[in-house]
Amino acid sequence: MRLFILAAVLAVGIAIGVAAPAVTGFVRTTLTTAGLPPSLITFAAGPEAGRPAAGASHAEGDGNDHGKPAVKPAAKPGDGHVEHPPSEAEDEEGHVRMTAEQVRNQDISVVKAEGGTLSRHILVPGTITPDTDRIARVPARVVGTVAEMRKRLGDDVRKGEVVAVLDSREVADAKSDYLTASVKAELEKTNFDRQQALWDKRISAESAFLNAKAVYSEASLRQDLARQKLSALGLNAAEVAKLAKQDETTPNTSTLRQYELRSPLTGRIVERKVDVGTAVGKEGDPSDLYTVADLSTVWIELSVPTSELAKVKEGAGVTVTPSQEGGERHERGKVIFVSPLLNADTRAARVVVALPNKDMAWRPGTYVTAEVEIAQDAVGVRIPKAALQTVEGKRVVFARTEEGFEKREVELGRSDDDAFEVVSGLRPGEEIAVANTFLLKAELGKSEADHDH
Repeated sequence: MRLFILAAVLAVGIAIGVAAPAVTGFVRTTLTTAGLPPSLITFAAGPEAGRPAAGASHAEGDGNDHGKPAVKPAAKPGDGHVEHPPSEAEDEEGHVRMTAEQVRNQDISVVKAEGGTLSRHILVPGTITPDTDRIARVPARVVGTVAEMRKRLGDDVRKGEVVAVLDSREVADAKSDYLTASVKAELEKTNFDRQQALWDKRISAESAFLNAKAVYSEASLRQDLARQKLSALGLNAAEVAKLAKQDETTPNTSTLRQYELRSPLTGRIVERKVDVGTAVGKEGDPSDLYTVADLSTVWIELSVPTSELAKVKEGAGVTVTPSQEGGERHERGKVIFVSPLLNADTRAARVVVALPNKDMAWRPGTYVTAEVEIAQDAVGVRIPKAALQTVEGKRVVFARTEEGFEKREVELGRSDDDAFEVVSGLRPGEEIAVANTFLLKAELGKSEADHDH
């Protein structure tokens, strides 16, 4: 029953408010007495409620104001009124206001968007091998017995350094033949010079001069042949003659039978094949004493499928990473050979990559994964991947402005491991944030949330 009465009173109040706005104070008093809520009283009183009617004095009210000015009700949440003016960060949607000092304090790096190159690549497996141009063996070269082994496995050696000494009858005979021929040639030269002087003075017969000349020529030829034999054995004739003179002062230490083996390159002993006392040089005997390798540069053998072979060019850059788990190391190399032949079994071509190995961390036999560059595309605008953020499902960057940063939607094109091409949304020369951009995204989200409220 009470609800019916309230509804009737409300209807009457609305009709009176429309017909006579000046009596709204009376209507509000009546409705309040009837127990109607204030919100419904305002609605029933019409749009002119709370304002004095035209020509009415400020003393008119609800009968209880006694000449006091009417007080405007305070705005309430949800009634469409804004309590506070918007902050600076909310002035424009998509903008983040930030001073230069704030940018520095938050380590937000800014760079200019510029053109550049995108590198495309393919992934292929590979195996590290020694560089065949930097590996050598130390051969016996003569028949003999190992007298000294001066290097151990793993030792470093320099090119030309003595690594072993052999005791060889073959070497002793070659040295003796040369020394004998040298002495003979020296004597015959002395005799020839004397006979030539006599012949010039016409003191001796011409036949004696010619005979001395022939003998000297023969002795010189024998000396040359003996020198060539020493050279074939890797011996220096001048050093042999010098050692022979030293032997004259130390008759108990002969160097005639000693044959020194030297390292053919600078590197490391990676293999030792004989021990002291081992016979070498004959058929069936070990032919090498050491293997020396320079591993400062290694090779990577890649097997590239025929479908990708046309894309791989000599000189292309290669990034190499270990295939084992936890291999974070990577190194840059270069393709030095692409075989024109295919493996009959695998139908793949041999591709060789030269890889620097200064710290000797890349060991031959290790399996690796190689990223081989197959193309380089020039683009008008290239930005690092760290500059991109996703806002409401769209890819954006933050362009630098005088007040801070502006959210900029971009359309992306081609990409590589580090960067994207920007097709539209960003012009060359514009400055963008490329580090700690997530901080700008968070600030943008807070600003838009405050703006919505």
